[in-house]
Parts: sequence; C-alpha cells; structure tokens
Amino acid sequence: MTAATPAPDAPTPRSDVLPLTHRSTALRDALDAGRHVLPPALRARGDQLADQVRDRFRLPDHTVVALAGPTGAGKSSLVNALTGSDAALVDVTRPTTRETVAVVRGDGAAPLLDWLDVRRRHQLDTAGPGLVLLDLPDHDSVEIGHRLEVERLVGLVDLVIWVLDPQKYADATVHEHHLRHLTDHQDVLTVVLNQADRLTPTELRACTTDLTTVLAHDGLDRVPVLAVSARTGEGVDALREAVDAAAARRTAAIDRLTADVVSLAHEVLQHCEPPPTRDATPRNGTHDDRHLVTALGDAAGVPLVQRAAHDASARAARRRT
Repeated sequence: MTAATPAPDAPTPRSDVLPLTHRSTALRDALDAGRHVLPPALRARGDQLADQVRDRFRLPDHTVVALAGPTGAGKSSLVNALTGSDAALVDVTRPTTRETVAVVRGDGAAPLLDWLDVRRRHQLDTAGPGLVLLDLPDHDSVEIGHRLEVERLVGLVDLVIWVLDPQKYADATVHEHHLRHLTDHQDVLTVVLNQADRLTPTELRACTTDLTTVLAHDGLDRVPVLAVSARTGEGVDALREAVDAAAARRTAAIDRLTADVVSLAHEVLQHCEPPPTRDATPRNGTHDDRHLVTALGDAAGVPLVQRAAHDASARAARRRT
C-alpha cells in the first residue's frame, strides 16, 4: 500500500501521535466494556476526553499555555513580561482579569481560540512557533463563574504555568483543590514563584526550597519550580525560553492529552478487580473483566497482553454467546 502524501500546508505527521490514538481507543473500549459497572459520570468524562483528543488534532497546532493562580500572584504582569506587550491589564490594588485574555503569536489560531471559547485576543507581531498564552481569572475569585472558567480551561490547554507568590505559595486551597490532582501531568506543568524581588537571596532560597518540598508532598516531585519577578525581569528569560522550547517541539498537546488518558485510565482501574490468572466465565453474562482490565492497562501504558486480532475475536465470541 502506498502512503498518502500530506497536503503542502499540512503539518508533518508525528510518530508519537499513534500511541495517544491507540490509548484513547483502548480507553473508550474499556469504558464500553465496563458500561454495566462503571459510574455514569466516569463514562461521560471518558467520552468527553475521547472527543477532545479527536477535536484537538483537527485544530491549528499552536501550543496553548495557561497562566493560572490566586489573586495578587501577578499573572497578568507575567504575561506582559513574557510577551513584551501590555495585552493583559494590571492593577496593583485589585484583580483585573475578569475574562480570559489570549495573547497569540503566529497566524491561523482563530479556530483553536473558538474551540477554547476565548473571545478576548491580542495578536503579537513577533515571529516564532505558534503560541497562545492565556491569562486566566483568579482561581480563588469570589465569582463562581471565574472559578469555573479556570477549571474549564485548565482541563483543555496544553501546558499550565501555576503562578504563586511568597505570601500564599503554601495555601492549602491551591494544593488540595488543584495541584495535588495533577500527579499524572507533571510533564506539562510548571510552578512559578513570582515576586522574587520582594525577598532577600537567603529568603528566596528558603522559600523555593520549601515550595519544592510542599510539591513533593503533593506527588509533584518532577515539576520544575522557577523563581521570577515580572517587575524586575529576574527569571523571566528562563521561563520564556522554556515556553518557546515547548512551542518549537509542538508535542505539548500530545503530552497533555496522553496524561489525561493515563489519569482517567488509572481512575477507572480503581473500579476493577485484579486481573484473573485463569479463564473465567463472564459474570451475569454481560461482560468479561479480562477485556476491561487489558484495555485499561493498554490505555495506561502497560504492554498489551493480547493482540488486537485476539481482542476482536473475543468481542465477537462474547456477542455470539
């Protein structure tokens, strides 16, 4: 069979797309196999994730990076420092980001921003790989709509930069409600300690060390921690280089969605019994637990125990039975 030639304007096919596609299919198979025992809400999230995987790769391959954090952490100032613009409004006395602002580098991102449902957009004139920086509302806002907006977009973007400040970096709300649930997403998460200029060098080292320890207790020992100051520019170049490198690799979307699939597969596995060591009769004549566990193991990255042809034959045999 002759391979199809990509259209001239189409992105070069990536060899790491197939594992994500395979895992997503395996997760959908597992959810279908467990439809009689899994909670409806969990199955609905799985269907939503499968649709998200499908839709994301029909959209422009700009890397989407969200800056999230509490009130007063300096997200908007950091967006402006990273982009060299004044796209994000800044106020020293009160939070100003009431609606997500997108700062865009590169043409053609409109369909992606429509999918994200982000209306406020600022186009940069600078060159470089396609990039979308999102300045999110405060996650601890008193407005419930702001908090829901943060949760929605954090669940869709490719990379998350969680911006903290020296006063509230150990706030239990941040860690218990947000960061602690991202243990499967460490490769697409960065934690920034902003306002480093307010600390002496000794205080900054102690604060950074303590934050790293708190993150390790959250199960996030591999997450990079960067100390920056949006006001003085300290550490901003290093953060910008990390963002630009991610945009140049163009694999952040794959890494994020793979982490989502793995995380959901682990959650579904909690509803399953250990895999049987010998042939077992399907319970109640409705499904075979072996198929569910095998598919989930595949989705989570465990080596396949059965070939695809065998799976298809097993499913056909169950239907006939």
